[in-house]
Amino acid sequence: MAPAKKTKKAQENINSRLTLVMKSGKYTLGYKTVLKSLRSGKSKLVIIGNNCPPLRKSEIEYYAMLSKTGVHHYSGNNVDLGTACGKFFRVSALSITDPGDSDIIRSMPESS
Repeated sequence: MAPAKKTKKAQENINSRLTLVMKSGKYTLGYKTVLKSLRSGKSKLVIIGNNCPPLRKSEIEYYAMLSKTGVHHYSGNNVDLGTACGKFFRVSALSITDPGDSDIIRSMPESS
């Protein structure tokens, strides 16, 4: 019972940080723009939904490894990730280029 509560708490923590990034930071939504930001080296953190196709996920991880960017695997699916971003559409991947007021980049390595 306790581990489930901890994951829910962590999920809420990530969601609150993500909404702060949406309000105050810079980000790109979607697979193509995530790859563009990784290639240009602007990306600070990449978040991938858990139902992102395996080939797409591995390609994003490969680009992130080359550009030394952190990757976080979001525990919800692409609908949940879109909702966490405050959008009414699905988001399979998002790249944070400027975190704004949020401390999401410092907090992610410990949680994933």
